[in-house]
Amino acid sequence: MAGSADFDLYRPSEEHDMLRDAVRSLAEAKISPFATAVDEEARFPQEAHDALVANDLHAVHVPEEYGGAGADALATVIVIEEVARVCASSSLIPAVNKLGSLPVIISGSEDLKKKYMSPLAKGEGMFSYCLSEPDAGSDAAGMKTKAVRDGDTYVLNGVKRWITNAGVSEYYTVMAVTDPAKRSKGISAFVVEKGDEGVSFGAPEKKLGIKGSPTREVYLDNVRIPADRMIGEEGTGFATAMKTLDHTRITIAAQALGIAQGALDYAKGYVQERKQFGKPIADFQGIQFMLADMAMKISAARALTYQAAAASQRGDADLTYLGAAAKCFASDVAMDVTTDAVQLLGGYGYTRDYPLERMMRDAKITQIYEGTNQVQRIVMARNLP
Repeated sequence: MAGSADFDLYRPSEEHDMLRDAVRSLAEAKISPFATAVDEEARFPQEAHDALVANDLHAVHVPEEYGGAGADALATVIVIEEVARVCASSSLIPAVNKLGSLPVIISGSEDLKKKYMSPLAKGEGMFSYCLSEPDAGSDAAGMKTKAVRDGDTYVLNGVKRWITNAGVSEYYTVMAVTDPAKRSKGISAFVVEKGDEGVSFGAPEKKLGIKGSPTREVYLDNVRIPADRMIGEEGTGFATAMKTLDHTRITIAAQALGIAQGALDYAKGYVQERKQFGKPIADFQGIQFMLADMAMKISAARALTYQAAAASQRGDADLTYLGAAAKCFASDVAMDVTTDAVQLLGGYGYTRDYPLERMMRDAKITQIYEGTNQVQRIVMARNLP
């Protein structure tokens, strides 16, 4: 049968391809040159933030009615993937803006959406997500942060841990217990502002990777906020948090995918230049097998991630399974591919003069945050299609 060029299944649209080209050009010109320094100095990637905001790529998921780009889930994935290809820390700007604000988009009142989505869309403030605590990681329902009603306000007390971009973000979606007797059904969600009295931050964590994205504890000490900053009804916060993760685990898959692609691209260039025994090492079959396996795994991870993004956009019934599968598979691929890429560079790969050891360090966290890959396998098993 003759080929049919207009058969559009299993490929992104022309608009998605154009978006990829635009983000890749921006990332290589405005983000990549600072990636090493951001990692070495463990500093926030301000250059990347400014470039993303200037090009309206910092929170593309925000709906148009609130001043956002209204990008679909696949477009958001492509933005994160292309930024992560050169700097994983910088890719957490669009990724965590979605994670932090999606609870408001999913469950918030219209007034709450207008109040917080507009400044997010304009780049006036980033959004972070406060679910984990020192004693509540994989068992998020075991959280201890409390929110007590007092007239037309709530008073929040507690500690949130592992909060990405804490201290830089202006807005925080905070999960807190409003009815201790009900466990997960007694958890509610709130928007807390950085400037609210009683909000403070711990010292930045000293991490293996993603050093440009600050990770800090958030302290809530008698933080009094208006009751209308509750996201959805009282007691629905945990359900909102889990719905959010169904969608945003796909952004972590995208980040992992970008890291893996960046590592393969770099290693591929290196093996064509590096000569041993009188010829490029790319000519050796052992090297070719490694590159083939790396590319094959990335292709499979991309197919699964894009399938999950499409399911996210449609709200498919199997989204929980697909989101967990994409995050789990792509992050495992990122760890495999970056480890092999370091190996392909030999001793050079182990030095900080080349970007691959950074990519390998950055890849590791994708197997851990937004639910460890062990937890993802539990989620998948409970939601088998």
